[in-house]
Amino acid sequence: MRVVYRGLAVAAAVAAAAVAVVVVLPSEPDGVVAGPVTAPPAAQPSSGPSAEASSSASASSSASPSETVTPAAPAAQVTPTPGTSLAPGYTAMEALYADPRVPELTAKVKRMRLPAPSRRVTKDRRSGLAVPKLPKPWKTYGPAPFTTRQVLPRLRGGTVRGMFVTCPLPIMEQKSPRDSALLAARWTLNHHPKGARITWLASQPVRHGWMLVYRVTYGKRSSRAAVVVVDGGMSKPGLAFVTVPDAQRKQWSDIARVASGVRVLG
Repeated sequence: MRVVYRGLAVAAAVAAAAVAVVVVLPSEPDGVVAGPVTAPPAAQPSSGPSAEASSSASASSSASPSETVTPAAPAAQVTPTPGTSLAPGYTAMEALYADPRVPELTAKVKRMRLPAPSRRVTKDRRSGLAVPKLPKPWKTYGPAPFTTRQVLPRLRGGTVRGMFVTCPLPIMEQKSPRDSALLAARWTLNHHPKGARITWLASQPVRHGWMLVYRVTYGKRSSRAAVVVVDGGMSKPGLAFVTVPDAQRKQWSDIARVASGVRVLG
């Protein structure tokens, strides 16, 4: 019996020692999950190409699904499209150049002779501009969402009519007034019928800014239009925008009056 008791005591001592070892071992770091345990290879592989292949195969076979690395697919190139917000990584000017509705403004586009500025003006204090007050049949109209607005009478059965408006520049100001005017002209397509496209007629600097005159074509019809971007001393430059449809072509001469008459409010 003494032998039996002695054997039991030895077994108990061994078990207690094992428990003590488990207790003093450090735990896993926070957030780290141990991977599956695999049996070590029976024999250490020899060096050389075959050993590298064997090692690779062993690592591949022992990896768990959670450890499998899938190569990331290359990011698709996104191209800005007309009428949408800027695609990631593109500047406002790159989006302009990608717009098929707006052709390149080349040196072939000439200047136009401008008449003497009108003495009768409308003051836009938000934009810091004084602009021509156009003669009849133009009339002042409710400005919203602009800051000033003049319009031609609506034709019977017509869906568009002449409009002359001012407001702070509604697009991002660029380093040069010419580029700001280009973006403003593109923005004005929102106020023309669907499918409208631009053809440049004139481009030239004006005092404190830039002027563009262009034709807007939509289907079988068209309008003449102009934008004048001028720094009126406010937080953003001011924009003057005029458009007259071909059904009211008698007032196309007023576009030149607008282009020549925009100035800083003094």
